[in-house]
Amino acid sequence: MHILRNILILLWRIWFYIVMGIPILIMFPVLLVLSSREEWYSQFFVVARLWAKIVLYGSGFLPKVIKEAEPDRKKSYMFVANHTSMTDIMLMLYAIKNPFVFVGKKELAKIPIFGFFYKRTCILVDRNSQRSRKEVFDRAQARLHDGTSICIFPEGGVPDDESVILDEFKDGAFRLAIDHQIPIVPLAFLDNKKRFSYTFFSGSPGIMRARVLKEVPTQGLTQDHKKELKENTRDLILKTLEVDLENKTS
Repeated sequence: MHILRNILILLWRIWFYIVMGIPILIMFPVLLVLSSREEWYSQFFVVARLWAKIVLYGSGFLPKVIKEAEPDRKKSYMFVANHTSMTDIMLMLYAIKNPFVFVGKKELAKIPIFGFFYKRTCILVDRNSQRSRKEVFDRAQARLHDGTSICIFPEGGVPDDESVILDEFKDGAFRLAIDHQIPIVPLAFLDNKKRFSYTFFSGSPGIMRARVLKEVPTQGLTQDHKKELKENTRDLILKTLEVDLENKTS
């Protein structure tokens, strides 16, 4: 029975990557054009959201977004969320309608097909390089000046220990948000670790919830408030995750 389960999970995970790639191949000419100029990014973002929906539904996930507040489509934000799964990218695109640019690890650019457009449209960071982190900050500054929102997973990566509910946050997202005086919108992804973690023989189709929390203002804050802002934002996400876990076990 255990062997049969692993075979089914293997086939399902292979199917996930097929569903990721086929829409990109079909829409390749459109994506290539829209990703060629930064001023066309808002149109690229619309297509990216369509792709995310295809991947989620096509893989058997049923996304559900619970919003404590609705982000203003005319404002720029810093979107932050817990990071547990590759599906975090798709669920973020599904949950948020404001055009945003991901700041993400460069390793994802190696994924066939997906990585080609990931590299063209996202801000990639080599976390082992101080120079790379500085370049990322400069590029993010430029995109925020253009009015585009930014999305960062502030844990800096998926924790190796899956028992960790939420790792410590890094400073980058909060430094940028204060510099540009833009609100932070925290999101809690409640099911992604269960549905599609980085443990290969695990996961299942099913409901995949995202909770969009109330925005955290940065107006009037300085870099002296960065640590407090970072900890308050982390606490909001952590409390949401812990309450959900308690409800599941009670």
